[in-house]
Amino acid sequence: MLTDLPASLPALPGYGENSLADLGASLLAALGLVREANPLRLRPADRVCVLVVDGLGWELLRGHQAAAPFLSELAVSGWPLTAGFPAMTATSLTSLGTGTPPGQHGVLGYLVAVPGEGRLLNTLRWDSRVDPVSWQPGPTIFERAAAAGIAGFHVAHPAVLRTGLSAAALRGAEGVAAGTLGALAAQAAAVLRRSDRALAFVYHGQLDSTGHVFGCSSDAWRYHLGQVDRLAEQLAGALPPGTALYVTADHGMVDVPPQDRTDADAVPGLRDGVALLGGDARSRHVYAEPGAAADVLAAWREVLGHRAWVVSRDEAIAEGWFGPVDPRVVPRIGDVVAASTATSAIVATRAEPQESALIGMHGSLTLAEQAVPLLTLLPGPR
Repeated sequence: MLTDLPASLPALPGYGENSLADLGASLLAALGLVREANPLRLRPADRVCVLVVDGLGWELLRGHQAAAPFLSELAVSGWPLTAGFPAMTATSLTSLGTGTPPGQHGVLGYLVAVPGEGRLLNTLRWDSRVDPVSWQPGPTIFERAAAAGIAGFHVAHPAVLRTGLSAAALRGAEGVAAGTLGALAAQAAAVLRRSDRALAFVYHGQLDSTGHVFGCSSDAWRYHLGQVDRLAEQLAGALPPGTALYVTADHGMVDVPPQDRTDADAVPGLRDGVALLGGDARSRHVYAEPGAAADVLAAWREVLGHRAWVVSRDEAIAEGWFGPVDPRVVPRIGDVVAASTATSAIVATRAEPQESALIGMHGSLTLAEQAVPLLTLLPGPR
């Protein structure tokens, strides 16, 4: 069981069994696509609505039941999935949106190397020089649904709809702008009524941003969770008959105190032999200069000690951190990969001043970050 894992060991994602990638494929199977696997054994439905709450980890939800009575009631019969590595928005949304693990779709973190170009791609903001379809060429679940005559919708803030990430992860869905909580519920219900068979993703991102700025143990985060709970309740009440509602998240979160931060821009040894420092503070891709990979691995292990699981690229692949890895994706993985333990973080105060100042962080292989809820509200018999 995911919840029985000792804290000293990484909570490796359950690719093929209980990951967000498996949810993506299972949604199609529930909609009647017979060639899609259904590892989560989701029940058939004519319409499916998925509410993705950015940053709502399973442990956080279970620890704030009073603030979220509706979601907590659903959690009684719900269960946790694993996000995938790294546990961050771009990677998780692409896993969910393609039904494939990170090693297949290739969106491997916040900052990842563009092979052969000596620079990093920010997968949240994207880059006009990188074609999102070339970066992630596999068919999305919306494209597969459309081929089967199923309408697809992506309901989110207008700024989210226009990103390269949405093109990589969720193309094939009709973008539906909804800038407020009320609009998310109303717009999702309205578009689902347009089709007898439909799949809609409803994305809300502000719980995550609240946690980043104020911490996921803050009053601000708890108050916002209450607003998300009301969103879920209103969405459930507005959906047309025959719609299955699933509530999930892309990752959890931990608060990182100042004393648990290691500054890669200040601590001797961590920048030696490093060409590019990618990833994020909880899940680092370290790209070494030619011939320096072994020395960089040794230095990072020595400096970080028990504060991170530090492995080589080959070890990360062999241990299944990314799931099965397509050869085209291998160069995007750091020569060294570091996943922070407990509440530690590897910041870079000069290169990443804003990110380094955040309180709530995520990305690693701890249970708090990996475990995300799968909550269900199913329609009656067909």
